[in-house]
Amino acid sequence: MSYRTGISMVLLAGVFWSLSALVIRLIESASTWQILLYRSFGLVALLIVVVWFRSGGKPVAQVRRAGMPGVIGGFGLVAAFAGSVYSIQETTVANAVFLFATAPFFTAVLAWPVLRERVRRGTWVAIGVGMTGVVLMVQEGLASGALAGNIAAIFSALGFAVFTLSLRWQKLNDMSSAVLVAGAISIPVSVAACMLLGQSLLLETRDAALALFMGCVLLGLGLSIYTVGCRTVPAAELAILSMTEVLLGPVWVWLLLGETAGPGTVIGGAILLAAITGNALSGIRRAPPKLI
Repeated sequence: MSYRTGISMVLLAGVFWSLSALVIRLIESASTWQILLYRSFGLVALLIVVVWFRSGGKPVAQVRRAGMPGVIGGFGLVAAFAGSVYSIQETTVANAVFLFATAPFFTAVLAWPVLRERVRRGTWVAIGVGMTGVVLMVQEGLASGALAGNIAAIFSALGFAVFTLSLRWQKLNDMSSAVLVAGAISIPVSVAACMLLGQSLLLETRDAALALFMGCVLLGLGLSIYTVGCRTVPAAELAILSMTEVLLGPVWVWLLLGETAGPGTVIGGAILLAAITGNALSGIRRAPPKLI
């Protein structure tokens, strides 16, 4: 696969993921855990097929390779999934997705004690700048009564950071099996949460179809495309390209639903994205040349 094709596939995956916020907005009555349950069904259904083909018909062996890091990462991704759905339900899409973008910073900080990966000076500067943007967004959320949604978005970013660290710990090149573990964990966790909260496991047909579509197509197919495309794109560039999801998420709900964001979200989000972009660009400059 060419470098250009890899970039195109990563960007396309970002477009798929960016549509998830719009779909959550279109769901009428389902709760966070009900959405997560049906979305997990769709995700697991597709990833079983993907892992089956990639493992040569040995999906169980492929999943076992994830080991304990895969289980830990699975629970991290469950937290990320649940936090993302709840935050989009409780605050603006722009506010939620901008805060999701803090995940690389959480990853960098946690990798220091967990994996003994030193945090670059430029990353510390980017974290400091990015936190200024986060404070602006959280302050606006506090003023508008959406603080819980903001906290859930940050919790989601932290969960994704745990998932990313588990991949590095196990040195997994293919995320599909690890995400399949996460989806499998999500199902009983969601069922238990629904039962504890007295929520039905049956949804209206429209809500169920949208949640299944989100899991199977937007998340599952998007992940499969991303996994293939990222093989030819350096990690530092992936950090920039993946912001397609962050930038397009608010655009879809603005164009189709007329949802706008407050000035604190716009300014804070711009500061945060600038910090992430600067950190990624500095990583590209510092990246060692490839040996041919």
